Amino acid sequence: MNVHTNADQIEINGVVVTATPGQRPALVDGCDTVVGLFQKRCEQLGDRTAHREKDLGIWQSYSWKDYWNHAKWIGLGLRALGMERGEVVSILSEDRKEWLYADMGIQCVGGIASGVYTTDSASQLEYLLRDSGSRFLFVENDEQLDKFLEIEDQAEHVVKVIILDQDGLHDLRHEKCVFIDELYDTGRAFEAENHGFFEEEIAKTQPGDTGLLIYTSGTTGMPKGAMLSQENVIAGCVSGAHALPTQDDDEQLCFLPLCHILERNVSAYFPIAGKSTVNFAESTETVFDNLQEVSPAHFTAVPRVWEKVYSRVLVLAQEATPLGRLCFKLAVKAGLKRADYLLERKPVPMGTKINYAVWDFLVLRNLRRMLGMDKMRRGGTGAAPISPELIRWYWAIGVQLLEGYGMTENSGIASINLPDDNKIGTVGKAVPGFDVRIAEDGEIQTFGLNNFQGYWRNNEKTAETFTDDGWLRTGDVGKVDEDGFLSITGRLKDIIITAGGKNITPAEIESRLKFSHYISDAVVIGDARKYLTCLIMIDQENVEKFAQDLKVPFSDFASLCAAQEVVDLIKKEVDEVNKDFARVEQIKDFRLINVLLTAEDEELTATMKLKRGFVEKKHAGLIEEMY
Repeated sequence: MNVHTNADQIEINGVVVTATPGQRPALVDGCDTVVGLFQKRCEQLGDRTAHREKDLGIWQSYSWKDYWNHAKWIGLGLRALGMERGEVVSILSEDRKEWLYADMGIQCVGGIASGVYTTDSASQLEYLLRDSGSRFLFVENDEQLDKFLEIEDQAEHVVKVIILDQDGLHDLRHEKCVFIDELYDTGRAFEAENHGFFEEEIAKTQPGDTGLLIYTSGTTGMPKGAMLSQENVIAGCVSGAHALPTQDDDEQLCFLPLCHILERNVSAYFPIAGKSTVNFAESTETVFDNLQEVSPAHFTAVPRVWEKVYSRVLVLAQEATPLGRLCFKLAVKAGLKRADYLLERKPVPMGTKINYAVWDFLVLRNLRRMLGMDKMRRGGTGAAPISPELIRWYWAIGVQLLEGYGMTENSGIASINLPDDNKIGTVGKAVPGFDVRIAEDGEIQTFGLNNFQGYWRNNEKTAETFTDDGWLRTGDVGKVDEDGFLSITGRLKDIIITAGGKNITPAEIESRLKFSHYISDAVVIGDARKYLTCLIMIDQENVEKFAQDLKVPFSDFASLCAAQEVVDLIKKEVDEVNKDFARVEQIKDFRLINVLLTAEDEELTATMKLKRGFVEKKHAGLIEEMY
């Protein structure tokens, strides 16, 4: 089944966008490259605030003029140091304004910007630098610099390392290392002798030029560099303008890694297209505090973040007075009743409206203010399945949470639900300017200007990723219903064939398990085996609260996982999920992974996805116990 969404020229919040599937050009305000659009926005907006960032606990504002000048000095500084058009430059830093300055500066002078996750090890950094051929590397601080110094001998091709934060490095003397202020000075000096060079380089850039090199998370081996062109990014902005419209007075909060295409879109390119203001969270630990301070117009996060917010609210509700708990319960009940009408696109009865309005005034409005969601027009979720009940809960409290779908290889946006065209349990309809079809084997395939150019220096993998007629093979399995809504049911490579010859898609079972508030992740095992088993990661915060309420003794995470009451709790959750599956698809046994995993662990990618192969290998002993 094919789904096609057409998009002619249209004005959205003052931004004119144009795109039609498979046809050129994609345009935002007449610009066919992101660097050209960047120049136009900086000229238009000048002293208006582009970014905010905290310094010594106080929010500081930085204008579009600051954005332009610093990007220009970085780009010109790199060219003065010998960078050439078409060359990759790597960025190893947490989110901050300089990340975006470097990103745009590199692209404006014809370079290719490539982000490196700060959780990557020194050996992973060495692989990425070698594979990309990067001769220039931006690092945030001494911690990230240490990774380069550890592999310096294997990265002899790197000629300069630019350091963003001087703290603890004032006495550094290294022939390859310079601080960002020194690069700015080099850029200023180059500009004085080459007036207009920066603008000329922007004008040289063509839609087909590669602008980004984004390494995939490597769940099935070493990461591959996906090449995204200027046209890919602009096409993504066109899709975003239709599906995720941004207004020029919107405030946003940036906290997911800018290496990832999702955050790069919503915090770098969509704000350039929509003229909005981006606020940088201080860290992942402070994101909820920063959310309260910024109160953004829209907020996009992975399901774990939305689950974390929900868990916090439940804990606070349980700690409230009896009257407070009752009011919260009644308010959510009123919200759910209204949400069900909205989600089914039915008129809300007057009585339901009035009941909701009362409880919204008494409880829910204050709850949204406390969460920093009182000005939020919509919330976005993607990158992993999310519980339909969790989406209903957010709609109940007055936050329109919408699920979407995309991947690096199609510029991060392929389909999305809309506030007035939404179906829970799906990832929405194909975005304007893009086509989606389902192949005979159930694979989701996409076509349009969002589709990437291919993998860096890997023609063989690129050829495997496209069909003979030019469609992108996503590797995801799914279906499209009669209304055009897309559902994801799993990954082709993850399909389990049991010893009895039954084909099973584990993602469906894993997703249902992860909908439990007590389970953060799960890996179903069963390939070439008689029955299915599962390795489960518990949700630490919710399970600890459960154990404390029941006075279950535990001293650390391992002892928490070993507690019989916890094992029984998870068994109850597994049994509940099993009821919805055929006998051959049911989990017969499970084990809890009793170590807390972070992105530094080999079992998890930087985007917190479990690497199935690593998990099965590392926990082979637990698996064998179940058979």
